[in-house]
Amino acid sequence: MFAFYFRVPVKAFFRTRIDYLAFPRAINPLLQSTGKWSWAGTTPGILAYAIRTHGWSFIPNQVLPPLLANVTVGAVLYTSYLGALGLYYEPASHSSKRIYPPAPFSLTFAAGFSAGAFQSVIAAPLDALTIRFKTTDLTQGTYKNMWDYASRKLQAIGARGAFAGWGLSFVKDAFGYGLFFGTFEYVKSQLFYEYVSHWYSRYGLLSMFHKHQIDLQRITDQEDRPVIKPHYMMEPSFILLAGATASVLQQVVAHPLTRIQELHFQRLATLDELLQTRPGRLDTMQLYARAYQKTWIQAGKRATKSGGWLRWLYQDFWMTTLRQVPSTSAGLIMFEIFRRKYGMGEDAVKIPKDEYDILLP
Repeated sequence: MFAFYFRVPVKAFFRTRIDYLAFPRAINPLLQSTGKWSWAGTTPGILAYAIRTHGWSFIPNQVLPPLLANVTVGAVLYTSYLGALGLYYEPASHSSKRIYPPAPFSLTFAAGFSAGAFQSVIAAPLDALTIRFKTTDLTQGTYKNMWDYASRKLQAIGARGAFAGWGLSFVKDAFGYGLFFGTFEYVKSQLFYEYVSHWYSRYGLLSMFHKHQIDLQRITDQEDRPVIKPHYMMEPSFILLAGATASVLQQVVAHPLTRIQELHFQRLATLDELLQTRPGRLDTMQLYARAYQKTWIQAGKRATKSGGWLRWLYQDFWMTTLRQVPSTSAGLIMFEIFRRKYGMGEDAVKIPKDEYDILLP
């Protein structure tokens, strides 16, 4: 299980589900929309101001809860994906360093779809808390801290409120992560193996370095077939390409659904106020069902004003997508480069050619 996290940096291409800096940023008067970079606008700067103003208890009371929520959702997603892939594709159930032959796109998509669907169930209450959160609830003393807010708000809205709007989350997460994992594994594995097999396909196409290695092995060890290794930068490059490509394709599904979801969540917040003023007098399920219809009508009006559905649904698409590939991916890729170069050749895979084998450590 942990080997997957160690060898495949897919987490570098995801945003956190809950912004743990939303509240610290909202109460920081030093943050101004000037467009200029400043220390106060960085994560350490925002947290430093919060600690200086409210004390060290601010971290466990206001920052730690959303951080733990993100960790939980992420752990559910990746664990579910590994478990589902192991069920759908038997070789993936073994704790091997490299799965060869790799799982086909249909199975990795199915595993990602299953993981995304399961994650949407776990994350539904967290989404409900996020959309109903108001900074004034904490600053005015309505709730003591994030822990108190989560507990009392979930009791107030109940199970129906916590899972209201789950249908949109299910579609977005299931299809989005199905496409992400399917694309990621396809580029990282199938395309990489095919590229390596073609690049080192014939002896005459090899570099002088590889030819010298083969000739030397033929002289020193005549019983075993000669082996060559691809350039150590080749596989990390495919991992980076796979993560970036999968991230973009995931946003093709997630971005437009998020636009609609934001409208729907605003409507659900209004429904909460209506249900609180008239408890027991309204058909709750019927109201939630009608909310989808009204959201669709409202989305149509906004799309018309924006010049069409595509223009409205994919507004700010590239800006949002680029934010999903954080700077930490560069560090993870460098780590992967050195690990591939100096790592041990256990569980190695060999791609046979006419006169030699291609060794994938």
